[in-house]
Order: sequence, then C-alpha cells, then structure tokens
Amino acid sequence: MASQVVQLKHIGKVTFSQNLRSKNIKLSVKPDKSVLVSFPFFIKPKEAMAFVVKNEKWVLKQQEKMKARSTAITPGTEIETKLHKIRIVQGEKNDAKRKGDVITISVSDFENEDSIAFIDEIVTAIYRHEAKRLLPARISDLAKKYGFKYYKVTIRDNRRNWGSCSSKNNISLNLQMMKLPVKLIDYILLHELVHTEVKNHGPKFWERLNQITDGKARELAREVKKYSTYTL
Repeated sequence: MASQVVQLKHIGKVTFSQNLRSKNIKLSVKPDKSVLVSFPFFIKPKEAMAFVVKNEKWVLKQQEKMKARSTAITPGTEIETKLHKIRIVQGEKNDAKRKGDVITISVSDFENEDSIAFIDEIVTAIYRHEAKRLLPARISDLAKKYGFKYYKVTIRDNRRNWGSCSSKNNISLNLQMMKLPVKLIDYILLHELVHTEVKNHGPKFWERLNQITDGKARELAREVKKYSTYTL
C-alpha cells in the first residue's frame, strides 16, 4: 500500500505507510509537527488509525515539545557536539556552511516550520556522521574490555529509544545519543551489550549491568531518562 495522508482534527497531518519489516505500529512526530505512522502488512489501516486516536495525548505532547523547541531556537543559538560547534544565525536563505570544525546554519525565518525542519535536518546529519565515526569503535572497545560478543552495529534515527539488541545480537544505536554526556553514551552501549547475554530486564540483567558500571546501573538509567531524543 502506498502512503496515505490524512488530516485529523486535533493532530493535523498524519501520514500512514505500511512497512514489510515492521513488527509493530510506530508513531513519530516530525519537527514540522506532522505525524508519521508506520505499521506492519498484517495490520489493517483502520487499526493503525485507531492506534493514533488512542495515543492522541502522546502525539499532542510531542507536538508541544516541537513547538517549544522551535521557540527556543533563536539567532545566535550554539550547539556543542562531540566533534563540532554548530552556530545558527539569521540569513537571507536557508543554508549551511562549514569552516574547520564550525558549522554555520543560516535560516531566513525562525518562525517558519520549513526553517526549523531545515535546522533539524542539518543537525541530525551531523549527529549521524559523528555517531558512525565514534560509536562502532567505542562499543567494540567496551565489548573487548568486558568480554561481550555481538554480530554487527547499525546507526539509526528512530526517535523512540536509545538502542536495541536483536535475538541474533545485532545492536542498533540511535544517533540521537550523541547529544548525551560521554558517561551516559557508555551506559547505553553497555546496556545493549548486556542484552547480548540477557534478553530481558530481569534481576540477572541489572546484576550484570551493575558489575560493569560500579553498581550505578539504576542511577545511570534515571539520568538517561532526563534526556529526550527530540531535543537538540
């Protein structure tokens, strides 16, 4: 089935699309506050619609976050990433330039949703570049240090979780984790590595994670929850 766009009363623009690789219905909210719904082939479109309606409060909350974030972005905003400094300035048109490690993003209208989406696109591209450059090497080092084995690592931007580990020990990492302090990035990597041995979040999982985090697994988990994949 091709993508279908529906306009809902409170939510606004919602795009529905079937994904042969999906196992569950997934909701995401874009910077322009439009909603994307991906669902498996065995789910009927009306079921996907019902899922959106059921989760309307969550969608509206995410849209408010997007609105707040767009308000927070003003001329002169600077973002320090692991490898770059991003400067957001007023310009005649939407553009991005790099000089050394400094990337300057120019936008013409800070109240325009297309401009906010442009900023998000560039910043996400920078995080993706840094994630691909830094995360595979770091998780490899941690795996060797603590005796874990995994199959392969992929970098994605799903805005739903920080990482996951499949039954075959393929580890997926969210590029958005590049926003986090280094110690929390390491915690997420160790969290997924423990899942190569323990496939749930039971007592054995937390016991193993505590062994390699100096007994701070729960504390670090609480710190991670303070961050959102939706913030710059």
